Amino acid sequence: MDWIEGFQESLDYIEENLSGELDIEEIAGRAALSPFYYQRIFGALCGLTVGDYIRARRMTLAAQELSGSGIRVIDVAVKYGYDSPDSFAKAFQRFHGITPSQAREPGATLRSFAPLHIKITLEGGSMMDYRIVEKASFTIMGVRRPFNCDTSYQEIPKFWKEWLAQGDKRPVMGTFGVCLDMDGKNFDYWIADLYFPWEEIPEGCETRVIPGGLWAQFPCTLATLQETNTKIWSEWLPSLTSYAIAGDYDIEVYLEPEPGSQEVRTYIWVPIKKA
Repeated sequence: MDWIEGFQESLDYIEENLSGELDIEEIAGRAALSPFYYQRIFGALCGLTVGDYIRARRMTLAAQELSGSGIRVIDVAVKYGYDSPDSFAKAFQRFHGITPSQAREPGATLRSFAPLHIKITLEGGSMMDYRIVEKASFTIMGVRRPFNCDTSYQEIPKFWKEWLAQGDKRPVMGTFGVCLDMDGKNFDYWIADLYFPWEEIPEGCETRVIPGGLWAQFPCTLATLQETNTKIWSEWLPSLTSYAIAGDYDIEVYLEPEPGSQEVRTYIWVPIKKA
């Protein structure tokens, strides 16, 4: 319950500060999580990004103020963090389908996005296979590209598609997909293999040491990767008692099929520590 209460506190903090500056570090801190994990969990629990949620709530309140008072459009724009009436008007029209001026007209149709509240519901148990293992530190070698949390689910598959299209020209095969170095909403995603000191580092590649420690390893398939990822953050993590998340990174692992099988062996590794 402490975990759920902390997450609800973060939602309450967002709601109380919609007309001010909202920082992901501060929001995540209310839930005692790093920005990296907070945004991963938020997407799994709520079905949208933190940024999309904040925009939806601000547009909801902006429309209510425009339709219910004589406040100027420029004042509403500034209140909800927009630099100009034009940028506010474009965002407003994308959300509501009408301009801010049209929102003042009697009978104007406006959209509303209600505040989120975390509730515990029982909908029938679901099984998740995982095992906890301890690993020494290891080094990866690969290529990395920066991504934004708001668009990463759409853009990372494109990164893989481009990489796989290179065929045998790829300097690494892609054993790992690694999320690293979260900075606010931004992070690096690596397509990488294991690296050993005697190997030459191909042009365009880099190395990175992954710390040793405990890992929770979740088996899945390529087809169920996103589903498993969602269950980790929305079901497994909230029920976690003896362990806590450790480190601002996680790893997708892609191994060769077992003999006689065509299916890639796929895993999600999450770093943990004893609570």
